[in-house]
Amino acid sequence: MERASKNPAEIARTIGRLLLAALLVGAGLSHLSRGRRGYRIVVPEWATRMLRLDTDAIIIASGVVELMLGAALVVLPRERRRIGAAVAAFFVAVLPGNVHQWRTGRPAPLMRTDRARFVRLLLQPVLVVWALWSTALPSSSSSSRFPKGRR
Repeated sequence: MERASKNPAEIARTIGRLLLAALLVGAGLSHLSRGRRGYRIVVPEWATRMLRLDTDAIIIASGVVELMLGAALVVLPRERRRIGAAVAAFFVAVLPGNVHQWRTGRPAPLMRTDRARFVRLLLQPVLVVWALWSTALPSSSSSSRFPKGRR
């Protein structure tokens, strides 16, 4: 793993990236285990028709993607910007499922009330920002690419 600089902002980003990785791995494992039943509610019917996959296949694929992205955040620190963009895109891609769950009002584990479902929906943009922020390059690395006077 890449060593964090002594810059407090970079240390915070590294911690944020590792916490995000843990969240993704935990969610991925949940998608692949008994928790999968609870995720069936989130998959809209139009998604199964459009992707020509059954609900379980979509949930399993989502779990595998979460595991891969979470692992990549840890083991590929030099690619963190690209991985961060992929994580953010993934969070945007699953947003329709969260909207579907909120609109239908169907309960799932940890999402048994309308309020919980709405808060979960509001957290999606936070996850996108978290992914992009925690994988941003240190500010010194972007300015060092340009000679003085050409910034």
